[in-house]
Amino acid sequence: MDTAFLAMGSENGARVRIGRGGKVRSETVTVRLDPKLRYLADFAGRKQRRTLSSFVEWAIEEALKTVTIAEHYDDRGNSYTTSIGAAASELWDVDAPERFVKLAFRYPELLNHEEQLLWKLIRQHGYFWKGNKGADGKWYFKTEDESSMSFRNLNECWDLVNKVARGEASPSAIPNPDKPVVVTPPPKPLPKAPPMDDEDIPF
Repeated sequence: MDTAFLAMGSENGARVRIGRGGKVRSETVTVRLDPKLRYLADFAGRKQRRTLSSFVEWAIEEALKTVTIAEHYDDRGNSYTTSIGAAASELWDVDAPERFVKLAFRYPELLNHEEQLLWKLIRQHGYFWKGNKGADGKWYFKTEDESSMSFRNLNECWDLVNKVARGEASPSAIPNPDKPVVVTPPPKPLPKAPPMDDEDIPF
């Protein structure tokens, strides 16, 4: 069956439109459409006085308002959902490392296999976290806390850490590979027992 193609915006597209101030206005991707769908979408765009690419972009934005990304429960046990559109501010950042971290912390179940390998590598490497040295001489990192992430270091090594996760580079290429990593908080000292009175001493 014949297939119609439509060029519109995406991060990995070959063409990127740059607006004033160097800001990205749109990015290009080729979308494969069924001829019937493309034909009807063209009419819908005319009805709204939009170009076909503008109509498809609008339709995607509307769809994001209806696609559920998470289900929650309030104190009374009533469920409510969050759409991808509503979670946009939680998920989007202009920099790829920040976008990835947002997704990994908030919706880890959406990570694909390659992203899971990347996240595991990042969590196991102390260079990407703000840590504290414990009394035992080991470094401790709270990898469950997004505020503990060192975004400066992650941005600096983003291309490298992706290559390591894909097996294209050695983990030793990441700075400070010999720093001991413990991804749990340091052990808390046991509370001291209160002194026993003579009457409490068993005989």
